[in-house]
Amino acid sequence: MSFLTTINLITKKEYAVKEDNLVEYRNPGIALPVADALTEVLRSGARELLQQAVEAEVAEFVARHGELKDERERQRVVRNGYLPARTIQTGIGEVPVKAPRVRDRQGTIKFRSSILPRYLRRTKSIEELLPWLYLKGLSTGDFSSALTALLGQDAPGLSAATISRLKEVWKEEYAQWSRRNLTGKNFVYLGVDGVHFGVRLEDASQCLLVVIGATADGKKQLLAMSDGYRESEQSWKELLLDLKQRGLTMDPKLATGAGALGFWKALPQVFGTTQAQRCWVHKTMNVLNKLPQGLPAKAKADVHEIWLAECRVDAEQAFDNFLST
Repeated sequence: MSFLTTINLITKKEYAVKEDNLVEYRNPGIALPVADALTEVLRSGARELLQQAVEAEVAEFVARHGELKDERERQRVVRNGYLPARTIQTGIGEVPVKAPRVRDRQGTIKFRSSILPRYLRRTKSIEELLPWLYLKGLSTGDFSSALTALLGQDAPGLSAATISRLKEVWKEEYAQWSRRNLTGKNFVYLGVDGVHFGVRLEDASQCLLVVIGATADGKKQLLAMSDGYRESEQSWKELLLDLKQRGLTMDPKLATGAGALGFWKALPQVFGTTQAQRCWVHKTMNVLNKLPQGLPAKAKADVHEIWLAECRVDAEQAFDNFLST
């Protein structure tokens, strides 16, 4: 027996790996089969409830038109079997459903399900997941494997081409929202900020400029959301001018934001009578950053007492207390 053969035998005997120690590495793009009974019960229950809901919706529609008759005195609006079965992508996987079909013998009355629209393929929660994943940096080519792992191996319509088409839809929805008319709106307060994200941006200097308006009765509305260059004066001025051109002609009473924004230089150029106020959240953070380590916990509560005061006298008293502690 050769030396190498002996060594190989010893190695196999002393260091052999048992089968029960082997770990199988799987392709993350392929979903593991559902093995727990709870998920199966939830999916089965969802399927039954969805089918019951669409059946009830159709029954109510047919009953509502029950008095209508055709020229032969037959009920005019009737059930007419089912459309081909389809699956809906949900957060617990695919749920199959068959949509009932309704027939109007005269062909003028159409049934449109509010529960199960004709071309629905995925729930709203899944629709909202797609742009969120894209903003988080997931490339169009990776959507198929990522969502397959989440929704199941047979999840349809999630190719790179599909995601690219959805991106175009998102762009158009944003464009329409950005052009909406603001004529007649009166927002007494504006809250502004520049938001920096760790997501896909063409230029690291870009940020998201956000404007939120509040009416006199406290109702808030997102007014604008646009990319800007380092929160610059020019970027903010263009955004404010766009709001004015879309009908926001009445100057707000007060605008609130962080201290380092170019917004403060742009504001009087567009809304000349609007007063400015530093955002207390940012101001509090600025103050706490200057304090010695270990003090911020108590100091934060004391600062809150200042800007949460009911009147100026109480605020000044809270300010004096803050300085003395």
